[in-house]
Amino acid sequence: MANKSLSKHDRGLIESIVVPAGFDVADDYIAEHAGAEDLVITADIPLAARVVANGGVALDPRGELYSEENVGERLAMRDLMMELRSGGLVQGGPGQFSLTDRQRFASSLDRLLTQMIRGKRPV
Repeated sequence: MANKSLSKHDRGLIESIVVPAGFDVADDYIAEHAGAEDLVITADIPLAARVVANGGVALDPRGELYSEENVGERLAMRDLMMELRSGGLVQGGPGQFSLTDRQRFASSLDRLLTQMIRGKRPV
């Protein structure tokens, strides 16, 4: 999903969609089209919240599954941190992406895909 063409893949499971340029246009498309059988991988918490609210499955790049139980809290924490950063009370963002993060993501992705293939709702 992008607002410009990306390199093509020769896989039947991958589809490239080009959306018009604009603020959150790609996010809007993803949120509107992601269904219960789709997995959205994103660090964008507002997008994840929309996907989960629509019954979709969302995973962050560090391997944490966004759920109805945790996405509201994560969204509130994101908003709080943005306010603290804009007021100069906090600096920086998340830590660097580590090997542990990569391993946790790979494990979570494998578990989710296995559950989804078997027709189970990820928990």
